[in-house]
Amino acid sequence: MDAENHLIAQRLQKLKNLEEKGINAYPYRFERKHTAQELLEKNKKLKGKSSAKVSVAGRLMAHRGMGKASFGHLQDQTGRIQIYAQEDVLGKEPYRLFTKLDVGDILGVEGTMFRTHKGELTIAVKKCTLLAKSLRPLPEKWHGLTDIELRYRQRYVDLIVNPGVKDVFIKRFKIVNAIRTFLNTQGYLEVDTPVLQPIYGGANARPFKSHLHDLKMDVYLRISNELYLKRLLVGGFEKVYEIARDFRNESIDRTHNPEFSMLEWYQAYADFNDMMTITEHLVVTALKSIQKGTKVNYHGNALDFKSPWPRMTMKDSIKKYGKIDVDKLGYKELIELKRKYKLDVDTDAPRGLFIQALFEELVEPNLVNPVFITEHPKETTALCKSSRNDPELIERFEAFAGGMELANGYSELNHPLVQKNLLEAQARLLRKGDEEAHPMDEDFIKAMEYGMPPTGGVGIGIDRLTLLLTGSESIKDVILFPFMR
Repeated sequence: MDAENHLIAQRLQKLKNLEEKGINAYPYRFERKHTAQELLEKNKKLKGKSSAKVSVAGRLMAHRGMGKASFGHLQDQTGRIQIYAQEDVLGKEPYRLFTKLDVGDILGVEGTMFRTHKGELTIAVKKCTLLAKSLRPLPEKWHGLTDIELRYRQRYVDLIVNPGVKDVFIKRFKIVNAIRTFLNTQGYLEVDTPVLQPIYGGANARPFKSHLHDLKMDVYLRISNELYLKRLLVGGFEKVYEIARDFRNESIDRTHNPEFSMLEWYQAYADFNDMMTITEHLVVTALKSIQKGTKVNYHGNALDFKSPWPRMTMKDSIKKYGKIDVDKLGYKELIELKRKYKLDVDTDAPRGLFIQALFEELVEPNLVNPVFITEHPKETTALCKSSRNDPELIERFEAFAGGMELANGYSELNHPLVQKNLLEAQARLLRKGDEEAHPMDEDFIKAMEYGMPPTGGVGIGIDRLTLLLTGSESIKDVILFPFMR
C-alpha cells in the first residue's frame, strides 16, 4: 500500500471510530457568526483577552499538539486564524477527539479571542464541532500542489492549498461585476441569447456540433452571440449586452480555451469610433475595481491602461514594426514574404489576408501597451461596414495589450443586400472546405431587411481581459475549470 492510500485507510478508520461513538462526522449545519478576516480586523488592537463569544467555521490547515494543549490554523474564504484548545477547557473526551483531527477536516469552532505571547490573535476554543471529515490528505504542506497540470485538474485542491489562486477568481468576479455596473449605468440592457443554435455565426471559427434528438436536427454550440444581439436592435432595443459562454472547436494554448466567456455589446446610432472610446473606459473601470491606478505589471512589462489609448491603422503598424509598406507590394512580393516568414495564409488567398497575416506575424507581439489597430482589410470579416476612407478596408478595430488581442469592434454592416452577398460568399467558402467560414443565415438577413439602425458593436473575452489585468501566466489560471485532455 502506497503512502497516500495508507493515510486514506487511517482516516477511514477514524471515521468508523466516530460513527461507532454515535458522532455524526457530516452534520447538517453550523451557526457561523464570524469570518477569520472579521475577527482579525475587529480585534487588531486587542492586547490581552476578550470575553466576547465568537463562532467561526473552516478547514483545519495546521494541527500541532503539546500534551494537554493544541494549536491549529483554521482557514475560511477570507483567510486563516489560529485556534487553541485545552483539555481542561474542552473536557477529556472532547479534547481527545480534537487531537485525533486531521489537516483538511472542516470544523466549527466557538470560543473567545486572545493574543498569544508571540502576538498572534487566537481563538481559545470552548467548543469544537466536526463538520466534514476529510478522507484524503492534502498535499505535503511545504511544497503544496505544484504540478501545474494537476492544479488545473484538481482546482478544488488548488484553491485549498494555494490561497493566491482564490484571490485571482475574486478579482475576476469584481471585474465582471464592474463591467455590468458600467454598462448598466450607460443605459445598456443585459439580455440572454441561445447557446444551442440551428445556424452558428458571428465569428470566423469552427463550431462544436451536436444533435437534437426530439426534433431530429443538428445543432451547434454558439461561437458568438452577435447575430442574435443584432436581431434585438432590429426589434427596437438600442443598447444591449450579454456576458455569454461561447464555444469554438479550435486550438488550445496559453490564450485560448474551447469554452470561454465573451462580453458583447451593441449600440444603435454609434460607429466604431464611439465603441473605441467606450472600450477604453470600460477596461479602466474594470481595472480600478481590483486596484488603484491604471498600471499593470504583465510578465515584466508595465502596461498603462490610462485612456485615451493610441490608434494606429494596420498598414501603419506594419510599416512601424515590420518596416514594410504593403501598398507598394505586388502579389509576387506578398508570396515571397509568405515564404520568408512562413505566414499562415493560402498562396491563392486575397491580398487582404496576406496583409492580415503579416500583421499577426510582425506586429502583434510588439503591441505591449494598449493600442487600437484600425482600418482592417475587407476580407477579414463579413459583418462590418466599408471604410469611409478606402473601400478595400473596413471600419474595424482590434484592441491589443500584452502582445495579444483584447477587443474587437465594428461599425456594424446594416445594408441587408450587401450583407446577403457577403454571407453567400462565405457560405461558398464553407462548402469548399473552409471550416471557419460563416454559414448562410437566411433568418438574420430577413431581420436586417426590416431595417437595423447604424450600430457600433464590440466583443471582449472576459478570460483574456482577466488574464491581462491580473498579470496571470495562462488563460487556464483565470478559468476555474479549464478544459484538460
